[in-house]
Amino acid sequence: MLLPTVIVPGYLESAIAYLPLETSLKQLGFPTVTVPLRRRDWLPTIGGRPVTPILQQLDFTVKKILQEYQANQINLIGHSAGGWISRIYLGEKPYSAPGQTNPFVWNAHPLVASVITLGTPHISQERWTRWNLDFVTNNYPGAFYKNVRYVCVAGKTIFGERRPGSWLAYSSYQLTCGQGNTWGDGITPIASAHLAGAENLIIEGVRHSPRSPRIWYGSPEPLKVWVKYLI
Repeated sequence: MLLPTVIVPGYLESAIAYLPLETSLKQLGFPTVTVPLRRRDWLPTIGGRPVTPILQQLDFTVKKILQEYQANQINLIGHSAGGWISRIYLGEKPYSAPGQTNPFVWNAHPLVASVITLGTPHISQERWTRWNLDFVTNNYPGAFYKNVRYVCVAGKTIFGERRPGSWLAYSSYQLTCGQGNTWGDGITPIASAHLAGAENLIIEGVRHSPRSPRIWYGSPEPLKVWVKYLI
């Protein structure tokens, strides 16, 4: 049997948006579940605060699917912020905001065979994500755990420019990697979506959001590019 797979939604996104991807993976033989987040579940994390509530739901979901399928490992698919949240989940370093007591440690890397990140900003200059991303980068740089396969998927769809139609992309890329005139998926630039030591992929024509009326990372054709990396 193929390994169970857990989808981690992107920032401020709910599980509902990932149901088509979940269905596609199930049809390919992967028992799949999305962390059952609602948009309001993200409210305690706004303003750069710890994403502990999301990590707790991720841990509960992973433990549940492992038990349900009597499996030893899973695959993780993290979209956008869900990718760097997954990297925190793998780690063994205490995680909490500065000054907080009772830090959390998940140390989940033995449970995870592969991590696939879709349009994840692994680096960012945004002040509201800076603390969390610095924590990941400083403690778990690149494809940190050698027992885990890391696959980072970036989109090459919109070139950021200061003109109608690409201004949002320019602004988002500028905030993320410090350069607006570059390629990305309309939100995350390629330069931020890849990790040293990972299998780094670029797919042309994909949009960042699962709610996009156009093709996104989980649409049928892009899915064919990265699904083969699931174990």
